[in-house]
Amino acid sequence: MTSMRERAEDYLAMRRALGHQLQGQGRLLLDFASTMDRAGQSRLTTRDALDWACSTSAGPVTRRQRLSVIRCFARHLAVLDPSCEVPPPGLLKAPARRPAPYLYTPQEISALITAAGTLNPPVRAATCQALISLLAATGLRIAEALTLDCGDVDLDAGLLRVTGKYGKVRLVPLHPTMTAALAGYAAIRDQHCPNPRAGTFFLASTGRALHPNIARATFWQLLDRAGIQALPGRSRPRLHDLRH
Repeated sequence: MTSMRERAEDYLAMRRALGHQLQGQGRLLLDFASTMDRAGQSRLTTRDALDWACSTSAGPVTRRQRLSVIRCFARHLAVLDPSCEVPPPGLLKAPARRPAPYLYTPQEISALITAAGTLNPPVRAATCQALISLLAATGLRIAEALTLDCGDVDLDAGLLRVTGKYGKVRLVPLHPTMTAALAGYAAIRDQHCPNPRAGTFFLASTGRALHPNIARATFWQLLDRAGIQALPGRSRPRLHDLRH
């Protein structure tokens, strides 16, 4: 008998062949399938899906997302196995409202860039200054900026080749001042990391690709140094908010 994990792997292979990346969703689905196999469950039921979705200590939004991953798989599986139950929508309630973005003023963006210049070592300061400037100037997502390869940044043409959600590629033109700023950063980066361990445009001081979690943690430090605080009753300003 085919295990639940094998069926999940076949489903993911089929979806990825159609162009879907399914990285986070794939990990969740395989965890669910492995849980089913350990319990000796060969038939997917709504109860099993609900139990697994609610087995995390995370909030209602995450639980609803986990159940959504299983629902998509169950719809596929039900075509091959009529005994499979497809969890109906609306079983787990969660607030749909996204947090309102923090709108940085030009003065606050300048303060963040100035604060980034106080970081050590110098290549770390330069990386953070260039990254904040790029996010504010172009509206890129943090993941899109940090996955830019050197070949994606055409400083002669002032153009970025950005791979966004679902693998979609778009061209982003740069203002001449932003192009000059990135060229200045590249010179500092190459001076301090002549033999980088990664081919990404933005590097950590180790010469490796800058991880998004490190970028966010550093940004929180810069918020404090720049004196930027959350508005009353609002969540803390985020790096992602620079898109707005």
